Amino acid sequence: MTTLTDITPRPPLPQSAVTAPAVALRDVRKVYGQGDGAVVALDGVSIGLARGSFTAVMGPSGSGKSTFLHVAAGLDRPTSGTVALGETDLAGLSERRLTILRRERIGFVFQAFNLMPSLTVTQNIGLPLRLNGRRPRRSEVREVAARVGLDQRLRHRPSELSGGQQQRVAIARALVSRPEVVFADEPTGALDTRSGRGVLALLREVVDADGHTVVMVTHDPVAAAHADRVVLLADGQLAGTLEAPTADEVAEHLAHLGD
Repeated sequence: MTTLTDITPRPPLPQSAVTAPAVALRDVRKVYGQGDGAVVALDGVSIGLARGSFTAVMGPSGSGKSTFLHVAAGLDRPTSGTVALGETDLAGLSERRLTILRRERIGFVFQAFNLMPSLTVTQNIGLPLRLNGRRPRRSEVREVAARVGLDQRLRHRPSELSGGQQQRVAIARALVSRPEVVFADEPTGALDTRSGRGVLALLREVVDADGHTVVMVTHDPVAAAHADRVVLLADGQLAGTLEAPTADEVAEHLAHLGD
């Protein structure tokens, strides 16, 4: 089976970029609406996420964790404060440049898989490269498909795959452009326990074997326990961090948020 180290690596980053956090939020505030109807989703969040780390973002409903992911990934702009990918300040980018950055340097994995139903596994995996104006090489698609255990399913369409297999296609699609950061939004939320464990093990290996940075929003303490670090949010603010916690420790801290 092909391993992550078999995939041709990106050119090395400049030393200054290597020493910078993979993602950094500084005094980030995100407000939806205006006046009396305004909703503060993030309220002065500052945090840096190290390169080659696996971070889980957790909190109760309405805590701001999805907004955190969207702002950190450049899918939404903060109302104030700064967000940086490496040394790149996202606020300084036009919408066009921001779109290009997301295609080239960021991978996304969503709860609902977001695969194109009319495309084969091969075509779904290669889609980010095509959107970036490059024809995918058969070898690079096959390599990343083998990495997630789907090299025998390349001609299948999503409807012919299990939920766990579809999420593996989504992970392969996120990895094919060799991104600096992979953002995963509830990646196990639609999966059974066994499939979820497989997806989490794969995300863990993406970090350990290839040095990718993974940022995962989850509500599941068991999923969060696969991470190096758990970031806790409450009412749009940073409510603490846990280093290499167990699932029980995560659950305990979640239960007492807001006390």
